[in-house]
Amino acid sequence: MTADSPAQTVQRLFLLLAEGKSAEAAALFADSVSFSIPHPPGLPWVPEVDSAESMRTFFELLQTHGQAKEFELRQVIAEGDDVVLIGRMVSEVKKTGRDIDTAFALHTTVREGRITRYHLYEDSCAVAKAYFGD
Repeated sequence: MTADSPAQTVQRLFLLLAEGKSAEAAALFADSVSFSIPHPPGLPWVPEVDSAESMRTFFELLQTHGQAKEFELRQVIAEGDDVVLIGRMVSEVKKTGRDIDTAFALHTTVREGRITRYHLYEDSCAVAKAYFGD
């Protein structure tokens, strides 16, 4: 049996998340994780993350505070251990009922079959407006 490529590992992550399997998704991460999502202060779903276990917490908080509505993956760029996903996502903030509609880029790194980097870039202004209002 051959090991998954980095792109296959990242794509499996999103399949598990779509099924609501936070624990299984977190198991794809290494013991030490570089995590970054530039965001406005006060968002309850972006905790301090540095490990597989804290990735699980992050995924569970996302499910608690938001409802995914649309996810469009437009491009997957893989080179060596790095995988970049480019797409668009729409999520409803449960607290406000407002949608976050944003393009995104996710830079991941997979080493020895485990994800070691999760850096998400999205429209933080759209996120703030959906959560905090105008």
